[in-house]
Amino acid sequence: MYQKDYILRMIEMIGDLIAGILGLIKKGNFDQASKDLSDIYYQMLREDSSFFRTIPTEKLTDTLLHDHNYTNGHLEILAELFNAEAELELARGNKSGSIEYSAKSLKLFEFLDKEQKTFSFEKEKKIANIRKRIETLQN
Repeated sequence: MYQKDYILRMIEMIGDLIAGILGLIKKGNFDQASKDLSDIYYQMLREDSSFFRTIPTEKLTDTLLHDHNYTNGHLEILAELFNAEAELELARGNKSGSIEYSAKSLKLFEFLDKEQKTFSFEKEKKIANIRKRIETLQN
């Protein structure tokens, strides 16, 4: 039970941290946003961002759940971080980077949507927005 409470608190914290990072991106402070994202990866998931980037999208959930013993809570945090990375890459003008992070975020959110027993309008909206971003960038 302790671990579940801890993960829930981490997920709540991540929302506030991501909002701050998105604010930095809107202000054009990309270097600080990138530094803050890197810090969050390590603080929340105990790995640096490059570790997650090297895992192929199609193997992402299986690798993290089975090989690294991550929980759905960890995956939700990672999905949020990937989504913020996608926004940062888009703001920097890196379409391919934004598509890559968007695809990974989408993969995780879709997995979590299937696994979790409760419906979330917020999660559905994020999934729709990520799909739209990918579609727009690919055209």
